[in-house]
Amino acid sequence: KFPVMGVRWRSSLTLGEKEQVNGSSAAAAGGDNKREDGNKQVVASYWGIKGEEVKKEDGTPWKWNCFRPWETYQADLTIDLKKHHVPTTFLDKLAYWTVKSLRFPTDVFFQRRYGCRAMMLETVAAVPGMVGGMLLHCKSLRRFEHSGGWIKTLLDEAENERMHLMTFMEVSQPRWYERALVFTVQGVFFNAYFPAYLASPKLAHRVVGYLEEEAIHSYTEFLKELDKGTIENVPAPAIAIDYWRLPADSTLRDVVMVVRADEAHHRDVN
Repeated sequence: KFPVMGVRWRSSLTLGEKEQVNGSSAAAAGGDNKREDGNKQVVASYWGIKGEEVKKEDGTPWKWNCFRPWETYQADLTIDLKKHHVPTTFLDKLAYWTVKSLRFPTDVFFQRRYGCRAMMLETVAAVPGMVGGMLLHCKSLRRFEHSGGWIKTLLDEAENERMHLMTFMEVSQPRWYERALVFTVQGVFFNAYFPAYLASPKLAHRVVGYLEEEAIHSYTEFLKELDKGTIENVPAPAIAIDYWRLPADSTLRDVVMVVRADEAHHRDVN
C-alpha cells in the first residue's frame, strides 16, 4: 500500500478498491448512488460515469483503472543497454553536460535509496513525451499536416513512464520532503523543458536520450543492490505483473529488468 494522508493514491487503485472509496464517499455525503430500480450502483469512473466492463483475455474481470488490457505488453529484454550517442555538435554537448550536472545532486540526495530514486526519476521522465506530443499536436493542427506518427509515439512514451511510477509507488515509501521535492523538480523541469522544446526540438530530444542513459545506469545499480541482498527482492506488485505480462511468481528484480529495457527503448527513440 502507498498511503497518502491515510489513503493510497487513487490512480493505482484497482477497480474494486476504487468502488469502495467512492462508495464510502457517497455514504459520507448522504447519497447511495441508487438506480431507478432501487438497487445500489457504485460508480467507478473518475468522471462519475460508469464505464464499460472490461475483462482479461481469459474472461476474468480487469481490476485496474489506470490502464487497460490492450495497453499491456512484454518488454524486449534483448535490447542493447550499452549503446551511447557520443556528443559531437554543440547541442549534443550542451544536452550531455546538462544531464550530467543534474545527476550529482540526485546522487547526493538519494544515495542508494533506489526505490525512491526511481520514483523521482519517473515523475520527471514522464514529462518530455507529454510536452513533445502536445506541441507536435498543436503544430499539426496549425499547419494542417500529418505528424508522421510521432505524436502517438511520444504520448505512448509518457504513458509508459507514468506506469513505471504507478509500479514503484507500490514498492517505495517516500518521505514527506521527497514528495515536496517531486513537486519542485517537476515544476522546474516542465517549465524549463517546454521553452527548450520550442527553441530546439533536437536539443530537447537529446536531453531525453541522455536522461534515459542515466536511467539505465541507475536501474543497473538497482539490480546490483538486489543481487547483493542490500535491497530485499520482494514479490512483484500485481500492477507490474499485469502491465508487463510477467509470470505470477515474478519479483522486484524482474520488474526492474523490464523497466530498464523500456528506458533503453526510449533512449533509442530520442
